[in-house]
Amino acid sequence: MTGEIPGVILAGGRARRMGGGDKALLVVGGRTLLARVLERLGGQCAPLALSANGDPARFAGYGLPVLPDSVPGHAGPLAGVLAGLDWAAALGAEAIVTAAADTPFLPADLAARLAAAAGPAGVAIAASADAGGVLRLHPTCGLWPVALREALRAALRAGERKAALWAEAQGAGTAVFAGGPPDPFFNVNTPEDAAEAGRLADLA
Repeated sequence: MTGEIPGVILAGGRARRMGGGDKALLVVGGRTLLARVLERLGGQCAPLALSANGDPARFAGYGLPVLPDSVPGHAGPLAGVLAGLDWAAALGAEAIVTAAADTPFLPADLAARLAAAAGPAGVAIAASADAGGVLRLHPTCGLWPVALREALRAALRAGERKAALWAEAQGAGTAVFAGGPPDPFFNVNTPEDAAEAGRLADLA
């Protein structure tokens, strides 16, 4: 699997619960979240790109192509998926794997497990059990075929914003991962989460 599927890191959120700014550049345990995600995903996917809006120069130190949304109005992670699919289509790739920029403990076998779980249309999303044993979907961590990019573009234009719902409509498979510790899909949304991620970094 290594190097066969391009990877796209989704960093287009507005980080409202963090007080704004780029969560991807938040330092946790001495390293930025983006650096941690790059390390995890870079061992599984190539090439890599970053889905983000605004001035791309702020990410210049990472050497990644920065893909802005083609859909106006902060349309959410699906807009980042579409930007990634358009980029991958230009590369001649058949699919992409996406991961959120605020998930520093991604599984080392994310891409392979997603590919193995793909549904009939080639879509798969990750899932893990929470502390109570309830299975939680993580649709920002998914496998998306380039063949569906026009269908996704149309869905976004029609107002679709829920990645899990759109994935379900495509017959997505589910790749279920153990819940940790640390939870491989722990995501940093608040300052408290950032502090917890710093603590968990020693366990990852």
